[in-house]
Amino acid sequence: MNVVAQEKKSFTLEDLMPGGNNYYNLLPQNIYGLQWWGDVCIKGDIDDVKTIDPANGKESVLITLQEVNDLLAAGKLGKIHHFRSISFPYAEKLMLVNTTTHKALIDLNKKEIAWNQPIAPKAANQDWNKGSRSLAYTIDNNLFVTTADGKTVQVTNEPEGIVCGQSVHRNEFGISKGTFWSPKGNLLAFYRMDQSMVTDYPQVNTSTRIATLEPDKYPMAGMTSHKVTVGVYNPATGKTIYLKAGDPTDRYFTNISWSPDEKSVYMIELNRDQNEAKLCCYDAETGDPLNGNPLYEEVHPKYVEPQHALAFLPWDHTKFIYQSQRDGYNRLYLMDTKNSVYPESHEAPAGGSYREGYKTKQLTQGEWVVQGVLGFNEKTKEVIIMSTEVPPLQSNAYAVNVNTGKRRLIGNKDGMHSVQLSGSGKYVIDNYTSFTIPRNIEIVPTSGKGKSINLLTATNPMEAYNMPEITVGTIKAADGETDLYYRLIKPVNFDPNKKYPAVIYVYGGPHAQMIHNTRNYDARGWDIYMAQLGYVMLTVDNRGGDNRGLEFENCTFRQLGTEEMKDQVKGVDFLKSLGYVDDNRIGVHGWSFGGFMTTNLMLTYNDIFKVGVAGGPVIDWAYYEIMYGERYMDTPQSNPEGYKKANLKLRAGDLKGRLEIIIGANDPTCVPQHSITFLRACIDAGTQPDFFMYPGDGHNMFGRDRVHLYERITRYFEDHLK
Repeated sequence: MNVVAQEKKSFTLEDLMPGGNNYYNLLPQNIYGLQWWGDVCIKGDIDDVKTIDPANGKESVLITLQEVNDLLAAGKLGKIHHFRSISFPYAEKLMLVNTTTHKALIDLNKKEIAWNQPIAPKAANQDWNKGSRSLAYTIDNNLFVTTADGKTVQVTNEPEGIVCGQSVHRNEFGISKGTFWSPKGNLLAFYRMDQSMVTDYPQVNTSTRIATLEPDKYPMAGMTSHKVTVGVYNPATGKTIYLKAGDPTDRYFTNISWSPDEKSVYMIELNRDQNEAKLCCYDAETGDPLNGNPLYEEVHPKYVEPQHALAFLPWDHTKFIYQSQRDGYNRLYLMDTKNSVYPESHEAPAGGSYREGYKTKQLTQGEWVVQGVLGFNEKTKEVIIMSTEVPPLQSNAYAVNVNTGKRRLIGNKDGMHSVQLSGSGKYVIDNYTSFTIPRNIEIVPTSGKGKSINLLTATNPMEAYNMPEITVGTIKAADGETDLYYRLIKPVNFDPNKKYPAVIYVYGGPHAQMIHNTRNYDARGWDIYMAQLGYVMLTVDNRGGDNRGLEFENCTFRQLGTEEMKDQVKGVDFLKSLGYVDDNRIGVHGWSFGGFMTTNLMLTYNDIFKVGVAGGPVIDWAYYEIMYGERYMDTPQSNPEGYKKANLKLRAGDLKGRLEIIIGANDPTCVPQHSITFLRACIDAGTQPDFFMYPGDGHNMFGRDRVHLYERITRYFEDHLK
C-alpha cells in the first residue's frame, strides 16, 4: 500500500484553489446548459443545442452555433459564443438568445429571427418578462423599461443617493433583485431606496495617481438606516404609483409577490427590531392597502426572518403557500384567501405568537427544514420542494400532496441534489453528488414510477492523487445535548504513532453549513493540501448555523461568538482524545464570521490555540451593517453588554499566540476599520499580531489573488505551528 501511495501524485495549490491553473481539471465532469422546454430536456452546449427525450434519453440537434450566428449577423444583432445562457420561454419552438446588444427570439422551425429587442449599452440588473417581452433594467441608480416594440422609457429620474430597481436591505431576507414583473408582464413592481441619509464609508481607490475617495453607503448597527418604498410602473400608461405602506423609516419590505390576476401586490413587512413580520396586500392600481391587512402576523422575542415569496397554487389561485419557522423549523402553510378568519393570537411552539387572517393548513411537519419550493405538478396536486428530511447534511427533492400532506422522495436518497423541475412538474433534472458519487445527472420522473435516464456518471479526477482519509461524525455541543457534525481529515500517509499539529477551519455564523454529503464532505482544497503537509484538519458545524432549526440557530442571540466558541472548544476536546494530535500545536483559521471566530478563539482560549489566521474579520459588531448585525445582536444602545463582550478590541491584550489578520483593502462587507482599530488596540496593549492586505480586493480574493492568499496562509502555519 505504501508503494501504491508513493506512485500517486501530490497536490499543489494550483490544483486545489480556484484561480489555480489546474483547478478546474480536478472537478468532476459536469453538463452545463441543461434546462427544460416544457417537459423536453434541453442541452445547450458550446457548438449546438440538443433536445433530450425524458422517456428514453434520445438526443436530437435543434440548431448549431454557426447557424445562429449567421442569423444574428444578418440582422446585425451581434453574436453568441455558446448555448449555456439560452432559454425556451414558450410552448412554441422559439429560442431566446442574448448578445451584448440584443435579445432575439429564433424560430427553430423556420430558422429565422422572429423578434428582437435592443439592450442599452450600460444596462444592468436585466429582468425580462416572457408575457409582455418587456425588459426592465437599471443604468446607474435609475430604472428603465424597453417594451416589446423597442421603445425605451426612463421610469425613474432620481438624484444621487436614491437607488431604484436594485436589491435593497443589503440582500437580507432572501432579497436578490429589485424588480418584479406581474405574471403577464403588464405591471412592474420595483424597489426605491433612499439612502441619502446613510453615512458614507470612505473606501479609497489606491490605483490612481493620487488615491481617490470612492465611498460606500454603509449603515452601521444602531445608526440611521435607508428608507425603502415599493413602486408599481404601468408600461401601457407610463404612470407609477407607490404602495401606501406608511412611513418607511426603520422598516423592511421583503418577499414581494404578485397575485395571479395582477391586481394585488403582496409583501412581508418587518420592524427594525426584526421581531415582528406582517404579510400585507395592496391594490396594484392605486397602491391602497386592502381590507384585512395584515393577512398574517408573526412575532418572536428574538427575531423573525422571512426568506420566501408566496407561491400560489396554479390550479387554485385563491390559495397560496407561505413559509414560516414559527414551529421551530421552516415549514409550508397553505392559506385560503376565500376564508377570512380573525382569531386571537396563538402561542407559537418555537416561542412568540402568530395571527392568521386566512384559514390556514399546515402542509409539512417534522424536525427538518423546507429549503425552498421548486414548483408544482398540477395534475397530481403536488408541490415540489427541497428539504433536509433525509439528514441535515443533504438536500433532497420531495413531492408533497397539497390535499393530504403526504410526501414522496424524488430520485436517489443519497447526496446533495440540485434540481430543475419540468414545466408540468412531471420530471426533474437531478444533478447530485455525495461522498461516494463524484457527480450523477439524471432525468427523474417525479411520480416515483418509470425509469430514470442517466445523462452523466462522472469519475473522480482526484483518484490519481494521494488523498487523505476524510470522515464525518458527531460530537455533543457544549449544552451536552445537541449533536454537532464534524469533518476530520487525517494527514496523508497517516501514522497513528506520530503526533501531528491540527488546524480547525471555522465559519460558525448564521446561514452557513460547512459539512454536507458531497465529494470530500465539502472539504476545501486548502484542507486537503494541509493534510498533505502533515496537519490534522477539523471542522465543526457549531450551534448558530443553518439547516438545523430555529433553536439551533438563535441560541446565539445577543451574544454572537459565546456559544459558538464553546462548541469549537468541544471540537478541541475531540482532537485531544484522538491520541495522535499534539495538544501544544493547535491552530485555527476562518474568514468573515470565521475571521471573527478565529480572532475571538485566539483571545478567549489563548492557552489552547497557538496560531491563527483571521480573514476579513468582524472585530466590533458596532461597525457591522444594520440588517444582519441588529437581527442577531439588537442595537448597541439596547444591548451594550452583548456588544462589549463581542468587542475584540477590548481584549487585544489577551493575545498570546501568533495571529495574522488578512483583509481586502476595499472590503465593502466587513469594512477595513474593523482590523485597523484592532491593530491600534494591540499596539496600545503591547501585543504583536501580524497583518496583510490585498489592495483593490473586497471581502474575498479571487483568481490568482486566491492562490497567493492560500500560499500565504499555508506559510504562516508552516512557520509558526509546524
